[in-house]
Amino acid sequence: MNKIVLIIKREYLTRVKKRSFIIMTILGPILMAALFIVPVYIAELEGETKLVGIIDETGLFYDKFRSTENIKFLTLDSDLETAKQNITNEDLYAILYIPKTELSVPQSGMLYSAKQPNIVVKGYIKNIMRKEVEALKLSASGVDPDILKSIKTNINLFTIKISEGGEEEKSSTELSMAVGFICGILIYIFIFMYGALVMRGVIEEKTNRIVEVIVSSVKPFQLMMGKIVGVAMVGLTQFALWVIFTLIIVSTFMSFFSDEISSYQSSQLKIHNEMLPVNTNGGEIPSEDIQNTLEGGDINESVIAIFESIQSINFEVVILSFLFFFIGGYFLYGALFAAIGSAVDSETDTQQFMLPITVPLILSIVLAQFIMNNPDGPAAFWLSIFPLTSPVIMMIRIPFGVPYTDLYLSIVLMILGFLGATWLAGKIYRTGILMYGKKINYKELWKWITYKN
Repeated sequence: MNKIVLIIKREYLTRVKKRSFIIMTILGPILMAALFIVPVYIAELEGETKLVGIIDETGLFYDKFRSTENIKFLTLDSDLETAKQNITNEDLYAILYIPKTELSVPQSGMLYSAKQPNIVVKGYIKNIMRKEVEALKLSASGVDPDILKSIKTNINLFTIKISEGGEEEKSSTELSMAVGFICGILIYIFIFMYGALVMRGVIEEKTNRIVEVIVSSVKPFQLMMGKIVGVAMVGLTQFALWVIFTLIIVSTFMSFFSDEISSYQSSQLKIHNEMLPVNTNGGEIPSEDIQNTLEGGDINESVIAIFESIQSINFEVVILSFLFFFIGGYFLYGALFAAIGSAVDSETDTQQFMLPITVPLILSIVLAQFIMNNPDGPAAFWLSIFPLTSPVIMMIRIPFGVPYTDLYLSIVLMILGFLGATWLAGKIYRTGILMYGKKINYKELWKWITYKN
């Protein structure tokens, strides 16, 4: 046992002192924090006011386009050709041209711009034109637009789970899908990342003949277990540092740039307001209507339901299960990766042996959408207890609420799977670690596995 501890210590200290580990430990939090920071920064860059000139030959829309904080509208007196020639000189972002048609109500317009106009400007213009045309058609048909507006209804469908004891709690399928998929993809990435580190380390020591010196003092099985556990500790250390540093960076950014963040959130709210239906009578939307829409029953109930859904997810079980399946899945696949590394002389020779091992892990990600659509189905159950797929599939299922019998069964089978994979890998590792210059095939591996001491 002391020898395994020494190997773990050597593997851990050697890898955490490497320049690549330090660089990735620094870059990881920066990249993750950028997911929160970059949108705010881009919003600041895109926050300039865009001036749109209007040439309306129909005369129906001149007073319908109301300027916002980010979009200003200007009625142009010149003809279209002159306006297009002067689009740059007049600092126009775009020119909206609505031609007069034979029909009484136009159904199209043209937006001229020196650059590709963004989707917010196009969406705002299309929304106003669509609502105005709909109002004209309704008036021509003798239908009161206010009546049509009054019958439009938004439906909120809340999901409520009833436990065996009869207790009710609100849940969210979308939130459970997001949490499950994120946990599953993280385990998938880390197993591949750190499993490959074990394999490369074994190949490197075997190629450099360092292993010949090491196995003179320790057993091959002890060496394999020391490398697997040592790299696992490196992975957990790096993951913990990523989480801590990311929280520090994001918290610091939010404290220093709280005004910019508030401005960004306000701009997003304004964009949402701009996409709301305009008053079909041509006037401005009453402020109380917008207030009721944004702060009233439907949205307010949705926000409350989201917070209640978050509380319904047992994050204690999610976190503990994530740690177990991350470590258990890594140990299982790490042992198999170590066995592959011991059987070959170079990384290019690993491909033929990697495919059968990694197919179950890849299949877990491929079937993730299917599992999320039916987390209690037979396929989800069997894949979540099969050791080679359970690290990903079980983590996808857990946020939806998994019976504890399924969870315990998966944990027990994962432990048995790790022990079996370790025994199998040990048989290959013991022989392959000192084997040089021979092309290994599956028949040869089988001989190593069935070899009797």
